[in-house]
Amino acid sequence: MKMTKYIMTSLFTVALGTCSIAAMADIDAEDFVDEAAAKNIAEIETAKLALDKSTYPAVRTFAQKMINEHSANNTEIRSLATRKKVEVTDEAELTSKAKAAILKQRDGESFDVAYANNQVSAHKDALDFYKDAAKSKDADVRTYAVAAVPKIQHHLKEAEALVSELAKNSPTVSTKAETE
Repeated sequence: MKMTKYIMTSLFTVALGTCSIAAMADIDAEDFVDEAAAKNIAEIETAKLALDKSTYPAVRTFAQKMINEHSANNTEIRSLATRKKVEVTDEAELTSKAKAAILKQRDGESFDVAYANNQVSAHKDALDFYKDAAKSKDADVRTYAVAAVPKIQHHLKEAEALVSELAKNSPTVSTKAETE
């Protein structure tokens, strides 16, 4: 009797945990559009800052690419929002604003390294978000997220390569992410 009770309690606990995880992972269209747009806006804003502050060609090239690609992503997000009849935010998330404020205080190599590290962090965060969204019950969200994951993975690899390049060319500057 005790063994049966133990097994049933264990099964209930596992089932409850599985339901909680599934509920947490399901991202609806409104939440997806809001967070995806905010992430794109943060990328665009920090990339514009990089174009203003950086003199390092690889940072400037990466920043321009982020502006172009995340602007295109936001156009697609707006289209999805229109189909789903949800509003699109026009602001970055608070944490992204704080990271941008930290970046504004930096100059020269310190800025370049902080920006590159910020990009690694931001793209890791975005990758996690999009992988969760790829499991959404909403077919449109799921389709968009699945298609976006390889692009985000590519951006992450490029950001990591940028950090490595900066570390190689500027050994006196710490590559520890200070904007995380």
